[in-house]
Amino acid sequence: MSDQLPALVARLRAAGCVFAEDEAALLLAEARDADDLEAMVSRRVEGDPLEHILGWAEFAGLRVRVDDRVFVPRRRTGFLAALAVSAAEAVGAVRGTAPTVLDLCCGSGAIALVVQTRLPGALVFAADLDPAAVRSARRNLARPDRVFEGDLFEPIPPELAGRFDVIAANTPYVPTEALALMPPEARLHEARLALDGGGDGLDVQRRVAADAAHWLAPGGRLLVEVNAAQVPEAIRIFTAAGLDAHAESSEEFEITVVVGRLSDSILQHFSVTTAF
Repeated sequence: MSDQLPALVARLRAAGCVFAEDEAALLLAEARDADDLEAMVSRRVEGDPLEHILGWAEFAGLRVRVDDRVFVPRRRTGFLAALAVSAAEAVGAVRGTAPTVLDLCCGSGAIALVVQTRLPGALVFAADLDPAAVRSARRNLARPDRVFEGDLFEPIPPELAGRFDVIAANTPYVPTEALALMPPEARLHEARLALDGGGDGLDVQRRVAADAAHWLAPGGRLLVEVNAAQVPEAIRIFTAAGLDAHAESSEEFEITVVVGRLSDSILQHFSVTTAF
């Protein structure tokens, strides 16, 4: 079917696909036969995300399975994944034991997959409210029994409280009013709950930060992706929740991650309350 490439490129370009050559090559490589190819190309021309058509997305050098309606992992979130790996690796090196990591609001489990791949000994867990996302994450991760369905920390087994060295949370952070400005591929084909962050985009992050101290191990880190304009308020949210916070930015990925660590006062509180 390789002789069809020029015609496919022209068809995709006419539909507005910026990377028509690359997309045509991927569709040709994945298609089982001519009928399958036509069905895939038709979906793309109609505006379906390429990743949903292929059934996978490239993320941090890995293939992540993504079903229809599931949030497609963005390239920029590779920075959050890299910070999660680095933080978990540092904990393991200092303590001499396997780090425990939670990918919260996990979507397809892309961050958990990166941690699992880069740090094979890590104990990796994931959770999401969207059943379709949970199904994708369970297909992507080595331990599907460690992928939980429910609202933020609610489905996490209580025995894991105080054990997470790293919680990476790619919470939805698009302000509700800005959803209409998003590309139609996201706005029309991904679950709204994976995109809508409320009035200022930080409603879900507030809930995560408020409960993080209960789930983090001493010295543990909470990592949350935000846009640059949200950094000051995000840091205030972390601080109000008892976390020492700072921001890490990447020019390459054009994204910022707010990093929170349990403050000494919070650690003292938990050491006293858990003694009884």
